[in-house]
Amino acid sequence: MTETMTMDAARQKPHMPDAQTVTSVRHWTDRLFSFRVSRPATLRFRSGEFLMIGLLDDKGKPLLRAYSIASPSWDEELEFYSIKVPDGPLTSRLQHIQPGDEIILRPKPVGTLVVDALLPGKRLWFLATGTGIAPFASLMRDPEVYEKFDQVIMMHTCREVAELEYGRQLVEALEGDPLIGEMVQGKLRYYPTTTREEFHHMGRVTDNLASGKVFADLGLPKMNPEEDRAMVCGSLAFNVDVKAILEGFGLREGANSDPKEFVVEKAFVGDGI
Repeated sequence: MTETMTMDAARQKPHMPDAQTVTSVRHWTDRLFSFRVSRPATLRFRSGEFLMIGLLDDKGKPLLRAYSIASPSWDEELEFYSIKVPDGPLTSRLQHIQPGDEIILRPKPVGTLVVDALLPGKRLWFLATGTGIAPFASLMRDPEVYEKFDQVIMMHTCREVAELEYGRQLVEALEGDPLIGEMVQGKLRYYPTTTREEFHHMGRVTDNLASGKVFADLGLPKMNPEEDRAMVCGSLAFNVDVKAILEGFGLREGANSDPKEFVVEKAFVGDGI
């Protein structure tokens, strides 16, 4: 069965379990896209959490993966940001969705990237690579974040400049947001970097943290457990490397049941999906 036939078949199934309707799709690069879907009336979640979403496979069985919700908890729709994997079991199909199509959405949000999993602090660091920015797209639009922290720093690293566009547009629009625009002004710092294409800031999140370059560039003190809190979302290798750096600064890993100075999302959707 061809991929086109698979999508046509999916569109002919109006009653998928836990089905939600796609309302918009935007392709940012040949590797990245975002989409919005209807939100179940009963769904409640904390900004930063993720859901299981997907499509039916060729045999009519649900093919689901964990996706961070990129929209804030107050949004009337749900937004997701995804990589495209040509041979990926799910994204090879998901990247072809169009408004009006349906996806499966299991309305049971979970995750560690929530404000409740951190102790009170002065600065909150969001550390992400690639589509790992998705949960922070949610958190950056949540008033609670700015009520609890004096400064919020979004560090995002991609290979090429075009891959930063989703985050750049989101951040630039925040100050004009009617709900949180005034709260964001003077509090949110954006630090995008690339690793392959020339850009005004370059280097991996790990290198810029370990070398202290990001602190010098932003005029901030080195991370310390008294003032700084962090959330981490990226590949497994990225998470491990950043965790070691944060622990080197004296920060401890926390969880929903045991708040500490930083948390790591272990269910991030990466390559191969």
